Amino acid sequence: MKSESSESSKKGDSAESTKKIESSESSKNKSLSPEAEFSKKLTFRDYLIATEQKANQPLPFWRLLVPLLVQTGIILAVPTQAMYTNLTGKEVILQTVPVNSNNVLQDDSLTLDYNISRVSTLRRLPGWENLIRENRGNNRQLLPGTNLYVILQEQQSFSDGVPRAWRPVRVSSTMPTYLPSNQVALRGVYQDGLVNYGVETYNIAEEMRSQMSNDIARTVRQTRNGQQRPIVVKVKVDQQGNAVPMSLWVRDRNYRF
Repeated sequence: MKSESSESSKKGDSAESTKKIESSESSKNKSLSPEAEFSKKLTFRDYLIATEQKANQPLPFWRLLVPLLVQTGIILAVPTQAMYTNLTGKEVILQTVPVNSNNVLQDDSLTLDYNISRVSTLRRLPGWENLIRENRGNNRQLLPGTNLYVILQEQQSFSDGVPRAWRPVRVSSTMPTYLPSNQVALRGVYQDGLVNYGVETYNIAEEMRSQMSNDIARTVRQTRNGQQRPIVVKVKVDQQGNAVPMSLWVRDRNYRF
């Protein structure tokens, strides 16, 4: 009788222990969030299948449209520098230096050099010594890549022919805050012993090349004989000092770009 009573007691304890374990697991499961419970049931294969299905779904139309609208807005809101300068710039006449007619026209392009491209011209202007002190390289030369501004002043023309080139009056390392209406500041960059203003090379239409080449050759010959027949270029200069070419005069003929 004692043995049966002992076994019965053991069975009761075992059943009670099992209920406690089940109750504990049940309480644990109840405490899990739906996401955590789902993640316990989700296998890695299920994850790969779901990822592949999501990748194969087409993008919503608005996801494609919004970036396109943003890019279009940027293009329309920010015009190119050349367009801005052409619309807002002031017309200025630049003087070239004597040219070699054999080297000016190369294939379909024209290359010119200006008097203000030469350091020998700029060093005579007020402000040059300050520019050198602020951007001094070797042997009292400007550091390559130095930005500078040449202030040009309009010269009155007394005829309806070739206009007079604007005269350089000073040079500065910074953009002037104020200039009278008859002056502009042209931005240049010193490189390889010359100052480049971005208006040295032009594309020439095929139908103009022969005539232009002949005019330049005649201009060079007349200059050597003491007759001043300058080649001058009309550019537009905006408020930041950037320039774009408009046309040039060779002898009495005007060529538009």
